[in-house]
Amino acid sequence: MSPTDPNNPSEPRKQRRRHPRTKAAVEVELELEKHATPLRAKTANLSLGGCYVETMFTLEIGTKLKLTLRINSAKVSTEGIVVTRDFQVGNGIQFTGMGADDSLRLKNFLAAVR
Repeated sequence: MSPTDPNNPSEPRKQRRRHPRTKAAVEVELELEKHATPLRAKTANLSLGGCYVETMFTLEIGTKLKLTLRINSAKVSTEGIVVTRDFQVGNGIQFTGMGADDSLRLKNFLAAVR
């Protein structure tokens, strides 16, 4: 059974993801424009298109940020935007700008952990 749309419980929720999610706890640093110190957290899931970050202090939807994922001994850098907010739980972040080398590192990591 597919989840329902909270705005219309009689209709199934539309799948907006273009990439499958993988459960993966990866350390991530979140850099915000107006904060000198990056926020550190872990991902709950990860895909080529984004991630869900578990944090008690959630960010506003629409917040733009830079992310650095620590995958094994490599760093994967990308820009992103907050697309979901679950108070005191975490944020869904869509990747908006990742270089080809970083994308390949992430793709290889996801293939290995599936």
